[in-house]
Formats: sequence, structure tokens, C-alpha cells
Amino acid sequence: MLVYWRKSHIFATMNNRNWIDVFSGWRQQHVSEKNFILILSFLVGIGTALAAALLKFLVEWIKTFLTDNFNAEGANWLYLVYPVVGILLTGLFIRFIVNDDIGHGVTKILYAISRRQSRIRRHNTWSSVFASAITIGFGGSVGAEAPIVLTGSAIGSNLGSLFRMEHKTLMLLVGCGAAGAVAGIFKAPIAGLVFVLEVLMIELTMSSLVPLLVSSMTAATVSYLLTGTEAMFSFHLEESMQLNKYFAVLILGIVCGMVSLYFTRAMNSVENVFRRFKNTYIKFGIGATMLSVLIFFFPPLYGEGYDTIELLLNGVDSAQWDTVMNNSIFYGGNLMLYLLFIIAFKVFASSATNGGGGCGGIFAPSLFLGCITGFLFAHACNDISLAPFIPNHLYEKNFALLGMAGLMSGVMHAPLTGIFLIAELTGGYDLLLPLMIVSVGAYLTIMLFEPHSIYSMRLAKKGELLTHHKDKSILTLMNMEQVIERDFSVLKPNMDLGEVVKVISKASRDTFPVTDGYGCLLGMVMMNDIRHLMFRQELYHVFTVEQIMRKVPIRISIDETMEAVMQKFDESKAWNLPVTDSDHRYIGMLSRSKVLTIYRQYMVDFSED
Repeated sequence: MLVYWRKSHIFATMNNRNWIDVFSGWRQQHVSEKNFILILSFLVGIGTALAAALLKFLVEWIKTFLTDNFNAEGANWLYLVYPVVGILLTGLFIRFIVNDDIGHGVTKILYAISRRQSRIRRHNTWSSVFASAITIGFGGSVGAEAPIVLTGSAIGSNLGSLFRMEHKTLMLLVGCGAAGAVAGIFKAPIAGLVFVLEVLMIELTMSSLVPLLVSSMTAATVSYLLTGTEAMFSFHLEESMQLNKYFAVLILGIVCGMVSLYFTRAMNSVENVFRRFKNTYIKFGIGATMLSVLIFFFPPLYGEGYDTIELLLNGVDSAQWDTVMNNSIFYGGNLMLYLLFIIAFKVFASSATNGGGGCGGIFAPSLFLGCITGFLFAHACNDISLAPFIPNHLYEKNFALLGMAGLMSGVMHAPLTGIFLIAELTGGYDLLLPLMIVSVGAYLTIMLFEPHSIYSMRLAKKGELLTHHKDKSILTLMNMEQVIERDFSVLKPNMDLGEVVKVISKASRDTFPVTDGYGCLLGMVMMNDIRHLMFRQELYHVFTVEQIMRKVPIRISIDETMEAVMQKFDESKAWNLPVTDSDHRYIGMLSRSKVLTIYRQYMVDFSED
């Protein structure tokens, strides 16, 4: 039976490949490359929008099913149970069904672009949807947006791989998937486009702009058809922002930048603590316990927190705002102090969710924290007289909206994304100038302390981050396997000159690495160094390799970045450098000429548009 299944599987795979080959041949004759990319971007937009709709439906259905009958005027003990169950189910799903790490979705996309030739594993087209739905529906204090962005990018990558598109096209389709995901889940096509440019750092050219727009518009249109054309959050501007309040907007931008810094560094610190534990069950125990306790005391930390955002954006008095404390033991307490504690503990709830084995992103936590930060800032200014610097009354809902843009800009290092996403999420285009001020203010503030976003800092430390700097981007895209050469003849230290001459007579290189019995690199023999000895046969048994080899002043480690490699070439002025592993065993050679040839090929590809 097993043999029959294997034969059937192989036969089906061969038929599938034949179908693809036939279609590819037909397509090359009848459909131009640019038009086919547009068709693929259209399909990616549809796929990502459907995935986003499915994820939102699952999250809302699970949450409603679990919490619809909770008591609003007191504590609900099931808050201690649901997050534990959610993280446990997610962990089992990932371990026994997915069997792969699917956390940190946007970071994985950045890594795939820079180090994996834009190839994302096939299971990512569906695994993040179900894992994050379970996590968030059961109370995980994270967002669904990063998982759906990874899903969209995986759809683009695998669709391009299916039709054997080249690397540059795969990168574009990954961007189309990310743009479609943001546009689909938020109904924000412009934000989807600028997210790809700012966060994924894909170069904007005329050939890349149109496919990105097609995916964004398609995904947003599908979302409109499925859920209506209303903005994700209802927001009604009751008072336009007056010029005398712009100073307060600027101060809010600085405050948002500092809260973003706190969120970024605290999250990294907590995640580093979880990384120290190798045992999965210990991580689960710590993360699930921390999350359930925090949610029990502060129910707004349950899930994405969009209900709290909706309330703060549309509440008009203290009676409505106080409902934020529903379902908690602090019901009827001091709202401002309650919200301040939420700002402090949100980062721990989000880190515990992912660290304990859950799946989710930081889009929603950024919006959630930003809304509360802006609301608290306006409320505090209204309670404390700061005239003539700040007017006597600031509308809390306006500043809650601005705070969302500020936190997103600061945490993600993406001011344009913050501006357009919040404007499209709420329909708050009348506040476009204040949105720009608070977003830029938050971005510039955090840039003083953190040069990289929470998504990119891990890759930046390893030199694996693709940036808008074209030279660095090309070096990041290049990898050691592309440039390493293994056809150099290897010598042993006890070989005499006669044996060396025999090796040289058959070699096509003029450089010869010398290794010991364990393969460790000892030195190099250069033909120029022994040319005057090669034709003196009386010396063939006099000199050994150990006597004529030269030491290696600079060697390259197999895990070094190409930027570091080029620096070593520049420092040594050498044309060939040896490559070794962590135990100093010889692997191969790097040739400056080959590195520059491949570099030039990438440069041509980048410049074709």
C-alpha cells in the first residue's frame, strides 16, 4: 500500500511538473513577463484578502463564544483559564502539525528576502492563520496583522515559485502579498503600499509600483465586498484641530516616541529571558501564567484590544470611558490610573503570549497602546493647567487617534505607514497634518535611541538586513555559497617540493592552501614564492611545504556577511582569501574577481528598472 502511494505521489508530481512546463511554454509565447506579473499580483491580492477575512472571522467567533456572557461588574475567573488553553492549543498545533517556528512574522519575511532568495515555506500560507486565530481568540495579547502579512507574503512567494519566477520577481511578489495583507485586513490600500516600502524596504520603481498597487487595491476591494466599505474604526471629528493645539500635538509625538522606546526595549528584554529557557514546557508555564494573571486584572489586555480603541475613539464622557474597566476587579475605580497600568503591562502581556508559545504580532498592540497614550495625554493636559503652552481643553478622542499613529510610527520606524494607516482605518483625513506631526515626532524621538525597528534590529545585528542603501542591499542578497570556490588544490605540510611541482602541473590556480590531518588551515603556498625553485630538481627533496608556505594574515569565516568580506579584501589588498569554519577547518577560497562579477550582476538587475 505504501509503495503504491509513493508511486502515485511521484506520478502526480511528474504530471504537475509537466503541466507547469507546458503552461510556462505557452505563457512565454503569448503573455509578456510584465503582464504575467500583474496577473500574479491580482491573484495574490485575492488570496491575501480571503485569508485576512478568514482570520478576522475566526478570532471574533472564538472570542464571542468564550466571553459573551461575562459579568461586566466584577471579576471573571475564566480569564485565568482561557489564555492558558489558547497558548497550549497553539503550541500543540505548531509542534505536531506545523513542526516549524512561525513567530515574528515580519522578521521572517525580512530574513526570507535577504537570505533565502525570497522563498517562504509553503505551510506559511495557512499555518499562521489558524495558530494566531487560536492564540488571539483565547485571549493572547497580540495582533493578527503580522501573521496575515506572513501569510500573504508566503502566498506571493509560493505562487511565484510555482511558475518558476526569477529571484527579483519573487521578491516583488512577497511585497505584493504583504501589501495585500495590510490592505485587506485594515481596508487600507495606501497603507499596504507604504508598509512594503518602509518596513520591508523593497525598492520603489515603476515596474514594482503597479503590481503593489494591484495587490493592495484588489485585497481592499475584496474586503469591501465581504465586510462593507465602512472604516475599521468609526470616528467622527467633532472639532477640527486648531493651530494653537499643534504644540500639544508635537509634545504628544515625543511622548509616543518614548513609549515606543519603552515598548521596544521591554519586549526585547522579556523575549531574551524566554530564550534562556530551552524547555518548551517551562516557557509555556511562565508565559501562560503571566498572561492569564495580567488579563484577569486588566481585561482590556484580552486579545487585540480593538474594543477598547473603539470605546476611547467614540466615548464622549466619563461614564462611557469608565466602561473600559468592565469585567475587572477594578470596576468603578480610577480610570486614568487603570489605563496607566495597562500601558506599563501591555508589553509583558504581548511578550508572554509569544514567549509562551502563542502566535501573533505587534500591529494591534501598537495601535492599542497609542490610543491609550493619546487619550491619557489629552486627559492629563485638561486636568493640569499648562497655559499658555497648551490650550485649556484638548479633545481626548482626537488625541487618541493621533497617539495610534505616533506609536505605530515609533515602534515600526514607519511614519508614512502610521499616517496613512490611521487615516484609512478611521476616516480621519481631516487630521492629516496633525497625524504627520505626531508620526514624524515619534519617529525622530525613537531614532535618537534605536536606529532599527523592532522587526529589523535582530537581523541588523547579524548583518542580514536588506536596506534602501543599494550597495549594502546587494551585499546582503549575496551569500557565501554563491561565491565560494572549492577547486583549489590542497597541500599537506610534509609534502616535499617535488610533490608540490606535480600538483602544480595539474592545477589551474596559482594559490594552494595547506591543511593538516584534521583539515585545519595552516598556511598558503603561492606560485610566485616558489617559481625560482620549481625548475631546480636538486632541491625537490630539500624543501618541504612547511618551509615554503606563508602564514595566512586574514581568513574569512563561513558565517561572515559579504559586507565584512569586502572589508577584508580591501584591507588585505589580496585577490584570494581562504574560508574556514568555526574550528578553523579549510572549506574553500574566495576570489575577489568572482565576488565583483556576481556583485555586478546584482547591480544590473537592480538598475534595469
